[in-house]
Amino acid sequence: MNQTHRSLCQFCVITALALSGAALAAGNHAGGHSHGDDETAIGKPGVVAKAARTITVTMSDNMHYTPSNIQVKQGETVRFIVKNAGQIKHELSLGTQKELLEHLEQMKKFPDMEHDEPSKITLAPGKQGEIIWQFTKSGTVNFACLMPGHYEAGMKGTIKVGRK
Repeated sequence: MNQTHRSLCQFCVITALALSGAALAAGNHAGGHSHGDDETAIGKPGVVAKAARTITVTMSDNMHYTPSNIQVKQGETVRFIVKNAGQIKHELSLGTQKELLEHLEQMKKFPDMEHDEPSKITLAPGKQGEIIWQFTKSGTVNFACLMPGHYEAGMKGTIKVGRK
């Protein structure tokens, strides 16, 4: 095998590996996610017109959310305005502790994974977005930044959902 052919083969293998990783990162990964009006263990996507209130959550490079502890009522729909006040990319992912830890492992493998789930938002520095969520069950809903290293540095919080 000559050098040109060997280089071409290496290029093809590298390209195939890169594309397979991108395909996995773009698709549904382990655990699957709910879309639309499907109810999950933490509630379901809300309708902005039914939002009882708006809560602004700021993400910063000191690996904290402000506020990091939130209280809502069961059945309440909340409009979260999420702001990235930092200089690096951050995200806010709602979930059970188990779901967040599973997703964290996926993010370690695919750190550039894009999210289109209604319970997650990833923001570039200086940007803001929103999550509209209805909390249908009482208990605790967790949220975290699952960018590699951020969760481990303490970038997490809780939403206490009180009974009606």
